[in-house]
Amino acid sequence: MAAPDVWVAKGDGSDIIRAAAIAGVGRDYNGNVTVRLSGGEQSAVTLVAGDGQENTPADFHLQLLRVIAGLSDTAEWSIVRPAQDESHRWTWQAEPL
Repeated sequence: MAAPDVWVAKGDGSDIIRAAAIAGVGRDYNGNVTVRLSGGEQSAVTLVAGDGQENTPADFHLQLLRVIAGLSDTAEWSIVRPAQDESHRWTWQAEPL
């Protein structure tokens, strides 16, 4: 029996990628969180575009990896997306699909 997939959504919801296709995750000095996808073309997707005023936490890319790793053992399909709360703190929110 195959394990359920974990999916990761872009901040604006315009793109959704399978977590298993992620080859690398990075965060730049502007707060952008970008993933590189495995495969022939090594394309990249920006999940969160920092605006310079409300930057993501310095370890936000690592937080994404922790969430994905925790969900990989669940018995249900899940989606992870970046979100800001009322105090403008960035978090990764996971929910079942």
